[in-house]
Amino acid sequence: MAELTPTSSSPVTVHLALGGNMGDRAANLAEAIRRLGEAVEIDAQSALYETAPMYVTDQPAFLNMAVRGTTQLAPRALLHFLKDIESTLGRDQGGLRFGPRPIDIDILLYADRVLTEPDLEIPHPRMAERAFVLCPLADIAADVLHPVLNRRIDALCDAVPGRETVLRIAEGI
Repeated sequence: MAELTPTSSSPVTVHLALGGNMGDRAANLAEAIRRLGEAVEIDAQSALYETAPMYVTDQPAFLNMAVRGTTQLAPRALLHFLKDIESTLGRDQGGLRFGPRPIDIDILLYADRVLTEPDLEIPHPRMAERAFVLCPLADIAADVLHPVLNRRIDALCDAVPGRETVLRIAEGI
């Protein structure tokens, strides 16, 4: 398990995307949220959405959602923490990129920080092209400004293609 020692002097607001399409999808999301509570104080959850797969389309539909919370983990420590949760819940970290998985947890926003490293980019580099990310994120962060694109999340959501493949199925987990 990742080191959970605080690495920031004060809590930072983070927005995370969660999704999965293998096994009991809703149970996997619920367990991921429970485990996130070890290092992220979650204060908002989006509705639950069923979404068509993107990139690799020959696979089952996903359940997706977004959460907002605060953490004292630095970006890299948060990434390692999220990868540990994914592995614990059965994700093969070496599996097919964009393929089926029981759980996927991505850092979308880390306050208004911009970070570009080989294996960590914040804000998430593909979030503006993904309706399955923006629709749930708009539920909890509509007025948040994307720190690179300088556009509000709700405006990005309104403009993203593929919104018709994102179906709200429940108000939350």
